[in-house]
Amino acid sequence: MTAIRLGALYAGAVFLAGFALGTLRTLVIAPRAGDLIAVGIELPVILGVSWVVFGGLARGRAAWPLPAKWRVGLVAFIVLIALELVLSAVIADGGVRGFVANWLTLPGALGLAGQLAFALIPLVHPAGRN
Repeated sequence: MTAIRLGALYAGAVFLAGFALGTLRTLVIAPRAGDLIAVGIELPVILGVSWVVFGGLARGRAAWPLPAKWRVGLVAFIVLIALELVLSAVIADGGVRGFVANWLTLPGALGLAGQLAFALIPLVHPAGRN
């Protein structure tokens, strides 16, 4: 499996899980606890899901060099952001500006940090180590 395909599959699977968790966060947790606490609750769960998903996709494959791991993470990050941008455009007002402006809030910045951590998982996960 190429790094590009693995990164796209990884992002797609985590996006689906994130959609379910994000719905729960938005409709159930945030109204009761606030956006920041809701993101703080969701973040370790989705990173755990990301760890498991990547491990499942990469397990049993031959070890690959560091540049390939970087490509997987970069592709996964780009695909994830693109999917989230499309979803945001469909369900929220503000378009690209609103999507990016959200990163300037504390909950949005925490979410972006989580997305960056998601992209780094291929570099640190034991699956595919040399």
